[in-house]
Amino acid sequence: MPAASQSHLADRSAALAWRLRDFVAATALITATVGVILWQNAHVAVLWDLGYVLDSAARIAAGQMPYRDFPFAHAPLTFLIQAAMIRLTGRVYFHHVLYVAAVGGIGTVLTWRLALHAMHGRIAAAWTLALLLAAPLAVVGIYCVFPFPSYDCDCAFWMLVALWFLQRLAFSPQPDSHPTHQLARGFVAGVAVCVPLFFKQNMGLPFLAAAICAIVFLLLAKLFRIGHTAAEGASVRSLLAVLAGACAAVLVAVLILDSTVGIGNYIHWTIRFAAERRLPGFGDMLGVYMYPSLAWMLPCAAVALTLLYTSFGKRRWVQITAFALLAMPFLFALSSLLIYDDIDERSDTLLELWPLLLLAATALALVNLLRSGRNLDLHTLLPFVILVAINGTLMSQQLWGSTYAIWPLLVLLLAETIASFSARTTASRWFAPAFVSLISLTFLVCGGFYMASEDRLSYAQFPDGPTLHSAFPQLAGMSTPGEYLPEFDELLRYVQVNIPFNDGLILLPGEDPFYFATGRVPRFPVLLFDKATDPYSPAEIAALVRERNIHWLILKRDLQINEDPTPNRDATIQALMGEFTLAAHLRGYDVYRR
Repeated sequence: MPAASQSHLADRSAALAWRLRDFVAATALITATVGVILWQNAHVAVLWDLGYVLDSAARIAAGQMPYRDFPFAHAPLTFLIQAAMIRLTGRVYFHHVLYVAAVGGIGTVLTWRLALHAMHGRIAAAWTLALLLAAPLAVVGIYCVFPFPSYDCDCAFWMLVALWFLQRLAFSPQPDSHPTHQLARGFVAGVAVCVPLFFKQNMGLPFLAAAICAIVFLLLAKLFRIGHTAAEGASVRSLLAVLAGACAAVLVAVLILDSTVGIGNYIHWTIRFAAERRLPGFGDMLGVYMYPSLAWMLPCAAVALTLLYTSFGKRRWVQITAFALLAMPFLFALSSLLIYDDIDERSDTLLELWPLLLLAATALALVNLLRSGRNLDLHTLLPFVILVAINGTLMSQQLWGSTYAIWPLLVLLLAETIASFSARTTASRWFAPAFVSLISLTFLVCGGFYMASEDRLSYAQFPDGPTLHSAFPQLAGMSTPGEYLPEFDELLRYVQVNIPFNDGLILLPGEDPFYFATGRVPRFPVLLFDKATDPYSPAEIAALVRERNIHWLILKRDLQINEDPTPNRDATIQALMGEFTLAAHLRGYDVYRR
């Protein structure tokens, strides 16, 4: 390696080494994030989501195999992690709260370091700007908006881990020293990009495909380049190692799945069935970019960026004009807190910044790609990987429902975009710090209101009144307004006294973490009666009740979720009622015996 390159790498490593200020900043970020997540869990719980994740994990911990023993439309890793916690530490809800707090806090710090590495050497005051971009993740980071165990949040975290390994690979060219270490880094990066696929399909699969395409594209560009240097030769070997790692990870995953649950079962439930029930139409996917506010936001951004990329961009009045145009959408989001009283309107003005930033980042990424020429590297392609991952996530529940877990990806996209933008335009040194400060302020203030308002959780009911807790030790740490937990406690006490432990039950719609709280093993294949999880018709459900010798039916009357999503609810209840008689009428539940 040339002496100049070695010196550059040494300087970079020294500049990015952890110092006292880094430990202080990391401590502040992780403390703030963990504090928000614990505060969220101290006053709100969505039983619909908690019941499904915890009960599914409990049945896996009891030895039942998803895909083989019961229908399961989700990738397995989140549930396997929760099941492992149940096996290792027992059925205590607060343990799962600590897990999400730890993942959320680490995710915020990891995003900050990724942003710092992306910006270092490409923009002045990179340390401060990266910290400013990461600061809002204390209120909108992984597990802040949705503070319960979730496959979306876990998948987002492991995307960050994969991006960390890819970034280390991009910044560690060592052709002469430790070639084995460089190959190992590439192999581990290849394994890491596969992991998100087994947390959430619509997030992990596009991320994996984009990462592999970026690696192949860069590999071909280097292979066909004339006059390879030693550093380029090492880079080619590292890229090949990434592909080898990805192939090995997929092969091992396929072998494990086939030997445990059957690869055919896995593909049927997680690909075919999941796509049939949840994959949106093409129009719905494009709907993310059809918000009326883009009619004025996009022209503002387009004019501002055009001004800065021209020779006129050196003039002070041009830069001030461009900054004012770029600032307008963010100032509008901030002003919405004063303009609107409605929580939905406030949230919408914040979330509508997403399509604007995604489109602007796409345009700038294409410009940087076309300008890169022989200097094409992994950093030029990483924005495309992040963009594909974000758009894959938005396929699930579009803008309002899907962004809660991936704010860190948006922060990384902004870090990459702003660093490249600053390096290639004529904007003055004040421009990027001022713009990053405005972004940080907007996300922190508006994001804080968005998180605290629980607008993302508005599909569940949180009545006015005190926060109530469960009296059962297994549910320690679970709290929410309303009578839902006291009513659930009453059901648990009734079941404890009146229903034999090994009797089969069916709960409609299955909103509560019943099996997690009781330690019973489900005998009916469906736990949550929802379009995305229930593959059976009313007649098939009635037949399964007889086949599985189900003795008890528990109907929940007082639902926390706004609407009962049970498919063919009336027909299902009618098909079951012919074989059951009322045994108890509790405050929120009716218990029937067969």
